[in-house]
Amino acid sequence: MKAGSSLPDATAPAIARRQRHHPGLLVAVALLGLLFLFPIGYLAWGSLSLGGDFWATVASERTLRPLRNSLLIASSTAISCMLLGTTLAWLVARTDLVARRFWRVVLPLPLVIPSFVGATALLSAFGRGGLVPFLPRIEGFWGAFVVLTALSYPYVYLPVLARLSTTVPTLEEAARLLGSHPGRTLIRVVLPNIRDTVAAGTMLVFLYGLSDFGAVALMRYDTITRAIFSSRLFDRATSLTLGLVIAVLALIVALIERAAAPGRQPGKGIGREQVRYRLRRSAAPATVFAGGVTGVALVAPIAVFLLWVIRGSTTVGVGYSGIGDGLGFLIRPILNSAVASVAAGACAVAVTLPVAYAAARRRNWVSSSAAASVTSVFALPGLVVALAVVFWAIRAPGPLAAVYQTFPLLVLAYVLHFGAQSMRASQAAISDVPPRYEDAARTLGVSARRRFFTIDLPLVMPGLITGGGLVLLSTLKELPATLLLAPIGFETLATRIWSAAEDGFFAEVGITSLVLILLSGLLTWMFVLRRELKV
Repeated sequence: MKAGSSLPDATAPAIARRQRHHPGLLVAVALLGLLFLFPIGYLAWGSLSLGGDFWATVASERTLRPLRNSLLIASSTAISCMLLGTTLAWLVARTDLVARRFWRVVLPLPLVIPSFVGATALLSAFGRGGLVPFLPRIEGFWGAFVVLTALSYPYVYLPVLARLSTTVPTLEEAARLLGSHPGRTLIRVVLPNIRDTVAAGTMLVFLYGLSDFGAVALMRYDTITRAIFSSRLFDRATSLTLGLVIAVLALIVALIERAAAPGRQPGKGIGREQVRYRLRRSAAPATVFAGGVTGVALVAPIAVFLLWVIRGSTTVGVGYSGIGDGLGFLIRPILNSAVASVAAGACAVAVTLPVAYAAARRRNWVSSSAAASVTSVFALPGLVVALAVVFWAIRAPGPLAAVYQTFPLLVLAYVLHFGAQSMRASQAAISDVPPRYEDAARTLGVSARRRFFTIDLPLVMPGLITGGGLVLLSTLKELPATLLLAPIGFETLATRIWSAAEDGFFAEVGITSLVLILLSGLLTWMFVLRRELKV
């Protein structure tokens, strides 16, 4: 045998060993996959146990009407965000828009405002006592549409902005050399090149609109999520059926998006100068357009809250009546929000790490199925996940029934719903670790456990922190799961805003919303915007 021929023989065992699966890891991954299937499984079992009543409930007007409304608001919001987010991304990434760097940072900031906070601001911005008292209050479909569009367009804007900054400019340069009009180049060259990214962001907005509870509830628009929340205590059959219907619909949309999305490809245009288009006469309208979007989505809500704080409140019994009052009443909600968010982030990282490791390093049907199970729950509305957990806890046998409305059960609901955010970040970090490190350590006789803690874990720690931070941010703004599962007396910033808005304590709503927006803004910058805008 030639000297060079020994290389394949030497490396083949290492490759084979790297592809083997530790039985303990596979068992843990399989159990975790089953755990994340629990919400949809319990809803299916509870709904189908109704027998003939299940199909009668599905075909009834009390199911079909909220379903139509949910599809209408989700599809309308998705289309408007697709147009709005894509246009803004193109203006910022490819034109000589005035103050491009400023708009690049400011336009994604509506992400920090929860939908129920935005809806509260909109309801009070118009009509008597609002910023615009001569215009009537906006409610119903149009109110929910305005709020969801204003707060959701960054889900399209951010990925399209990143894609437009990394595309290969060759075709656009060729089109310009051939004298193609900028509008024609945009339609025939640029848009086909980014349509997959636009579609992915649009689908995400559709899922967000389908699952929203806060905005539609405050706007009194009868969607499935609002019907589930209102019927959960007195009509369990209807709430279970509606939960299963919206869960199946969300999973179908998520599967369509996953099947249509192309594989992850590197940005071949990174570092290359992109084609810039001159706006000329459209420069002023484009600047006004960007400013108008920012004003409606970001400045107006904050202005409303500041106005409430400045005006104060004369309501008897309110905890906060305006400037000059102490903020001691917020200490407990802030601490509760921090404890719940940090616990959810840490638990999500710990729970999903085995699945992420197996999917990245030891992929087979078990790890792939478990990863798909974790991801599928993220597509479900938070209200549906909480509903399944609530019904299970109420009917749990023996000592398990005592977990209802306890802190561990609340954290479990957070982990089930947002675990996919942690798993994706962990899986990406693990995939970036070169396998040769593991092969070298194995050659030196290092055990699998020691290899993980001394080599893999330090290298993937930034990814784990990012994933935990995303879960922390989502938990901080979560409303329906907290309303259904929080222990008695456990108040977070989100539930404090909700209860104060229902009682009409607007000064308290204003100051609490400003605190929540500030915390969400800091976390969003740390874990989302700083990375997304670094192109």
